[in-house]
Amino acid sequence: MTVAKEMLRTSPSPTGFDAEALASCIDACFDCAQACTACADACLGEEMVAELRRCITTDLNCADVCDATGRVLSRQTGYDAELTRAVLTACGDSCRRCAEECERHADMHEHCRVCAAACRRCEQACDGLLAA
Repeated sequence: MTVAKEMLRTSPSPTGFDAEALASCIDACFDCAQACTACADACLGEEMVAELRRCITTDLNCADVCDATGRVLSRQTGYDAELTRAVLTACGDSCRRCAEECERHADMHEHCRVCAAACRRCEQACDGLLAA
């Protein structure tokens, strides 16, 4: 059981979503934030760092959006459906953009391939929660 699942299970507040899907999305958001932060750092260590500027910025933006989304989704007391939809939409969009950018570099940089995959998982989790 992940920490997100356990915290949702122990919360006295009802969730606005299926608890399993919500926990999976929270986990995907925090995993993506970590992957994007690490990818940006790895890009900074590459010899061709100037060519990776857009990737670095996109990674860091995505990390921030994912982190904020994971935190918002973790708060179920006083659930705000409109805000939740807005952050899920923004997160899915940010993940899609970051995945596309990282995929451009994935053949040359393994960290970009790993990051793109994490972004795609988070994008799917956000889209899935929005559709629920």
